[in-house]
This record gives sequence, structure tokens and C-alpha cells, in this order.
Amino acid sequence: MMNEYDVIIIGGGITGVGTARDCALRGLRTVLVERFDLTNGATGRNHGLLHSGARYAVTDRDSASECIKENRILKRIASNCVERTDGLFITLPEDDPAYQDKLVEACRAAGIKAESIDPAEALRLEPSVNPRLVGAVRVPDASVDPFRLSSANALDAAAHGARILTYHSVTSFIKDGSRVVGVRVKDTRTGEEKEILAAMTVNAAGIWGQGIAAMAGARIRMLPSKGSLLVFGHRVNRMVVNRCRKPANADILVPGDVVCIIGTTSDKVPFEECDDIRVTRQEVTALLDEGCSLVPALANTRILRAYAGVRPLVASDDDPTGRRTSRGIVLLDHESRDGISGFVTITGGKLTNYRLMAQMATDLVCRKLNVDKPCLTAGLPLPGSERRLNPSRADAVAFKAAEGRHGTMVKDMDFSHKSEVLCECEHVTKAEIAYAVKYLDVHNMVDLRRRTRIGMGTCQGTFCIRKVAEALAEELGCPQKAEEFLDQYVRERWKGMAPVCWGDSLREAEYMRKLYRK
Repeated sequence: MMNEYDVIIIGGGITGVGTARDCALRGLRTVLVERFDLTNGATGRNHGLLHSGARYAVTDRDSASECIKENRILKRIASNCVERTDGLFITLPEDDPAYQDKLVEACRAAGIKAESIDPAEALRLEPSVNPRLVGAVRVPDASVDPFRLSSANALDAAAHGARILTYHSVTSFIKDGSRVVGVRVKDTRTGEEKEILAAMTVNAAGIWGQGIAAMAGARIRMLPSKGSLLVFGHRVNRMVVNRCRKPANADILVPGDVVCIIGTTSDKVPFEECDDIRVTRQEVTALLDEGCSLVPALANTRILRAYAGVRPLVASDDDPTGRRTSRGIVLLDHESRDGISGFVTITGGKLTNYRLMAQMATDLVCRKLNVDKPCLTAGLPLPGSERRLNPSRADAVAFKAAEGRHGTMVKDMDFSHKSEVLCECEHVTKAEIAYAVKYLDVHNMVDLRRRTRIGMGTCQGTFCIRKVAEALAEELGCPQKAEEFLDQYVRERWKGMAPVCWGDSLREAEYMRKLYRK
């Protein structure tokens, strides 16, 4: 029947779409439900670091080993989403000099290639770092685009039969005694309600997983941890730059596309704030102060915006206070743990480890369903990351930009009739917008921004967003909604601009307001 599946996955973050891909590749009838758009939670609100594991080597060797293994896998299967920047850990005079040797030793024990290099060599490799450095370690860090990575997983899941239902909120579980046999969902755009049945349900809802579990009758103690970040107007650094000390605030600067991102803070917040998390001026000041110690040029670099996400940390069952909370992977079988069969939770972890988390969850689902199929996700390239058969069109800047975002999927874009560039910062054309609507489940400007980077460049949409709104409305077949899309975009972007409104950022915000106010 149309609404009967083997497995339901709740949550459209990277773990959810990764699990949907794994399940679909193993032949399971799969449906994913997400109450908003893909990457709406922590997946779309991090610094885009593809961890080498070095950051955790001293304090959590198991996580470090997982990271370096997944780092290597993603560089192979998601090459279109990853930029191989490498990384530096720099030691400043005020840092503990012994920590550097401890880091190198711990990295090597975890299987991570870590090399101590001379400060002069570090400055040659990365001229942006603080020239006061007294030591440096080179590691295989990289940057990864979480939006491209999530879209590629969802696209491949759908290509192998999975159904991806965005803007569908779970309202309740359907149970047969103590067994979960399905969910009731509501289409948040139309109000339509329906039932979806499945033998297994996977809770991959991140920090909101506590509420999902409670709805099923299970208890998970999650501890929301807010992390704030700043986006700067251009790439100051070529390599990922880390502070060589125990993890603390603002000790990572990650280059990505045309910008760079400093992060993060770490503060516990109440669940009531998770749906509307905001960055404070105090957090911006703290990020700037520490960030300038790492890379002094940030003091004179325009800040585009601030944003924050919430880490899904889980307190162990024998630690109700949460004092020993880990950032490792948590897989819960609610049949053995809570007496609720047909229901599992996968949470915790890091973006770098999403594929491993998906494999662990899918392995458990397959055992429950008596399905003997191996995991294929470590060997099969994601859409867009297959080996290129033909050279890029070097004469077309917009084509190359689209190829950079979508890899080999650029073949499905109609540049012959829709080659007009709408977003000059990111070189996004009408052809790419049409492709995103047709293949990437785009319904509004926020969806489009995540799929194409529209408005994420230097001008933040100031000069292009009206043209983009009109083009999107036309592709969606509702030209009358262009003004609504424009208003939605401006309101959404203001949330990130408000905490950093001074100097050039304030002048830009005032100019945008003057252009688009009604």
C-alpha cells in the first residue's frame, strides 16, 4: 500500500538522510519525514569542518579514530562536497607548550597523520595565522558543505526508492500494544493529515529527539548545548586553523566557498529556546576576541552574519546530572531499553561521522527485520561526486560555479535557455534554480538558499534577491508569490545580521532595508 513501508525515519538532518540512503541501498522500503526543510537543525548550523579527529585525540581517542576513518571515506565518496584544505593547530606564547607534543602523540595513536612543523613553515603555508605562534602541527582537516552533502544523500536515497517528505510533522505514534507500528503526520503547508505504517521507526531528530521519544513512551535525557558562530565577508585563510589547546570557545576558523567561519561557543540552553535560537552581542564579542588571537586579520574583516545551532548531547542512563556527557554516537534500542519494540534512536555524534551513525542505525533495523544486506555507503560515490568523464567548460564561469556545487549533476541543468546569472556573488543562474526546484525539493527561498548558496555571498542578497524571488515563483508556477518570497528572505536573513550590526554591516543592513521596505 502507498503508506506502508519497512522503515520510517524521523528527521531530515544529515543523520536522517544518511540513514534513508543506507536503508534504501539495502532494499528497504523507506520514508523520511521532516517537519521543515532538510538541514533545518544542527546540520545547517555548524562550521562545516570535516574533522580529522585531531581535536578529540587527547580527550576522546575512540571519537578521534572514528573521525579519521570517516574523513577518508567522505573524501572519496563525497568529493564534490569536500575541500581538501588540510589544517593547522597553532600554539601561542600563552598556551601550554607541552600540549603540542601530547596532541601529536595522541593523534598518531588514533591513526591520524600529525606532523609538528616549524612556525616559519606554518606561516608560509597559512600567512593569516598569528605571527606570534611558537609551534604548529599539520593535520588532515578539511571543509565540507553540509547542505550539498545532505542534498546528495537525499537525492541518492530517492533514486533508490526512498520517499522524502519535507514539511511533514509527526503528531503521534501508532502503536499495537507496546510496539510502534507507524506515525501520524501533518503536512505543515496544507494541513492534510495521514498515517504512515512501518515495521521499524528510527528517531533521528537531533535535539528534538527527546520529544519524539517521549511521544512514543520512551525517555531520553538530552542536554541542549548552544554553539554560536560568525561568518566573515571573504576567505581570510586557505587552511583550517585550530588553536593548539584543550577545546574552548572560538578556536577554529574554517574556510568554505567564498567566506570563512569562526566557531564555536558552548552554552547550555533550555529546550524552549531550541526552535528560535539567537546569537547575543556578548557571544559575538567573545568570538571576535578569541578569533583575532587565532587570525589577527579578522579584526578588520567585515562580518556578514551570526548564527547558532544546538548540539544533541545525551546524558548516559547512569549519569542523570549530565556531568559526564559525551559528544560520541548514541544508538538506543528502545525494545531492550524501554520495552518499546519497533523503535530505535540514533543521535549525538558529529557531521563527520554521519555515515557511520547511519550504518549503525541501519544495521540494527536490518537485524530487527531479519534482513541480511551489507552496507554499501562507504564505497558508492554520492550523486555529483562520480568520476568526471568530460572536462569542465572552462569558458563558462557560471557553469563552473554550478559544477562546483552539484558536480556531475550539472548535466541536468539547461544552460541553453536559462543561462542568465541572477546571483553574481555565487554565480547562480536561472538554470540552477530550475534544477533545484525540479530535483532538490525546493519550496521557498530558504530551501533555495541551502541548495544553491543564493544570497550567501558578499552582498547577502542585497542586489539579486528580487530577481531570484521572481525566478523561483515562476519555476514553482506561482508568480503571484514573488513578493511573499522576497519578504520571507529579508526577514530570515535579518535574524543573523542583527547581532553584528555595526560599521559596514550596519550600513549594508540599512541599504537593504531601504531597497526592499514596503
